[in-house]
Amino acid sequence: MYADTSFLVSLYVLDRNSARANARLRETSLPICLTPLVETEIANGFYLRIFRKQARQEQIRISLDLFRKDMHDGIFESRTLSDEIFQQARQIATRSTPSLGTRTLDLLHVASAIVFRAEGFLTFDKRQARLARSEGLAVRE
Repeated sequence: MYADTSFLVSLYVLDRNSARANARLRETSLPICLTPLVETEIANGFYLRIFRKQARQEQIRISLDLFRKDMHDGIFESRTLSDEIFQQARQIATRSTPSLGTRTLDLLHVASAIVFRAEGFLTFDKRQARLARSEGLAVRE
């Protein structure tokens, strides 16, 4: 299984998708694949909550600690963002960006899931879900 940032942030910081994220996590076989890109996006997503006045510094520190603990406990598996992923992303861009207006980060997430042979794609991002479906991935929102 592969999870994007929208899904993962909702696991650790309370928002409108948190209940669904937790339910999906309980239904998912572990580990969930991540890349260093996702790990960076998660940290940034947490800190954006402070900037937007949606969370306090202490809440974010706790969220980061919980995420790191789950990484350590094997809920997530960090995998390399390989040249093969970038190559796959370029191929997807050729097929999909003209019709879907795809962003580069969306391409990298979907390409990662494909290269990792993920059984599904966890996201709350509508554009990313549309792209993942167009590439044949089973999307769970």
